[in-house]
Amino acid sequence: TGMLNPLEEVAALCQRRGIHLIVDAMSSFGGIPIDMGHLGIEFLISSANKCIQGVPGFGFVIARRAALAACAGRARSVSLDLHAQWQTMEQQGGKWRFTSPTHTVLAFAQALRELDEEGGIEARHQRYSENQRTLVAGMAALGFAPLLPEQWQSPIITAFYSPAHPDYRFADFYQRLKAQGFVIYPGKVSQADCFRIGNIGDVTPERVRDLLAAMASACYWQGDAR
Repeated sequence: TGMLNPLEEVAALCQRRGIHLIVDAMSSFGGIPIDMGHLGIEFLISSANKCIQGVPGFGFVIARRAALAACAGRARSVSLDLHAQWQTMEQQGGKWRFTSPTHTVLAFAQALRELDEEGGIEARHQRYSENQRTLVAGMAALGFAPLLPEQWQSPIITAFYSPAHPDYRFADFYQRLKAQGFVIYPGKVSQADCFRIGNIGDVTPERVRDLLAAMASACYWQGDAR
């Protein structure tokens, strides 16, 4: 839905109760500041693409060394044996246990360089946040309401309610946008009838405004749509 979970509060609760904290940061790592040491995170899981802005191909885990060492012999499958993967990399100069996704690794390295050149995670977070604010304001002017309250919304992806107009059809709306060079997320992620728009990637507020212009043109159920 684009909701940003209250990680600070969850982490504080885990620390008070001695609960091991594993964070799914698949869609947030690289785009939202996360202080693993302060939050007491033992394992953080993310991907080579998403906010890193690389290409899909592998996932990675950042872990406390002691917590990772305690996983030895506990995996239930060969391919998901994180400890064995770690040991192979430690003992064989960073080698994958199986065929490595070389192209994805090279793209990942380049993406990390570009993240540093942009000013790091704080700077990227600011750009994504401006993208999201620009999007919501522009969509509101077109009559679209966001699914989430502002205080729950992440800068990563934004869900909007579908128009209630009887002539609205998502498939037609989608194709009109695609014809102008924009692809949005179809499909429901809650009980509400909605669609989603990503705010991440190599995207600037200027490009978001281009999307909004395309949106205005694609709103065929409105009398002034082209």
